[in-house]
Amino acid sequence: MKKVAFKLLLATAIAGLVSCSSPAEKNEEFKEFTVHRGTNIAHFLSQSDRRGAEREAFFTREDVQLIDSLGFDHIRLPIDEEQMWDEQMVRHEDAFELLHSVIEWAGEEELRVIVDLHILRSHHFNEGEKPLWTDPAEQERFFDLWRDLSSELSVYPNGQVAYELMNEAVADDPAQWNDLIARVSEILNELEPERTIVLGSNRWQGYETFPELEVPASDTNILLSFHYYNPFALTHYQASWTGIYKYDGPVQYPGQIVKEEDLEGYPDALATQMKWAGKYFTSDTIRANMMIPLEVARTHDLPLYCGEFGVYKPAPREDALRWYDDMIKTMESLDIAWANWCYKGSFGIFLENGEVDQELMEIFFQEVE
Repeated sequence: MKKVAFKLLLATAIAGLVSCSSPAEKNEEFKEFTVHRGTNIAHFLSQSDRRGAEREAFFTREDVQLIDSLGFDHIRLPIDEEQMWDEQMVRHEDAFELLHSVIEWAGEEELRVIVDLHILRSHHFNEGEKPLWTDPAEQERFFDLWRDLSSELSVYPNGQVAYELMNEAVADDPAQWNDLIARVSEILNELEPERTIVLGSNRWQGYETFPELEVPASDTNILLSFHYYNPFALTHYQASWTGIYKYDGPVQYPGQIVKEEDLEGYPDALATQMKWAGKYFTSDTIRANMMIPLEVARTHDLPLYCGEFGVYKPAPREDALRWYDDMIKTMESLDIAWANWCYKGSFGIFLENGEVDQELMEIFFQEVE
């Protein structure tokens, strides 16, 4: 597969800063932002209560070295507002130190980093109330967060670090997200005109909403990103935060994901939420779904990236591996870069005994014609 790439020229001012900075920042390999196969560093600077020594120990230089040795070429690093800043927008310096450490460690291994502003105090993709869409003050705070991140991260080459504006925007009206995109993109383009911006569509970065996405016309340093967790009955089997977690009957892939007769005896409310009952799902379904964001990317002559995909561990293993295999083969054949969700945790690449899942790695790094 050809690597997803696009040229990024280093700004003169930033090059001057880089020339007197660390080896990771000076690495000549980072002449263009190129991603292919990556992994998400979840539950580290995002969606975690770990702090202090416990947080530091969760993800280390040794983890970055392992990621590189396995064959990944980049990491997607989710960060949450509440981990990085207090409510007065004063930085938590220990968190910023960890952010810099990860970028430095990645640089040592020639891995690129996508810094993903994952959860805001004003916006969580699964919460009902999202003041970001209705409160101008919260929108300005969002812009200020990116101004602050830019001031801190602009020392890194444009070919090493990219900025993902926000994870899984969920606005009632796609125009709200499109408006915010235009405004924050303008701010970042003024600050760092050559920096790559990673951009997804409204409503959980779903493939189906990509036609509603308005891509800033004047910016070519964009990596379009979607997330993919279909069929949900398989990928989130018995996940406690979903509406279908009480279903513990059979699921299978490929084919009919949940048979209607398998729902007999379950409450009507649960059966109603099992939208995959009676539906068939194969590699052809995956390809057809992915063609929707791919057509948008082709229209704008931009690369496409699947920033999240994965299966919750309780799902039947052989079905999960077949799904992973179809996902990788489809994305590789369509020249779509990817990052699995995630490195550690309940969707991670490790087995229960702590060893790397070699069967999964063989699928991830297979050669696809």
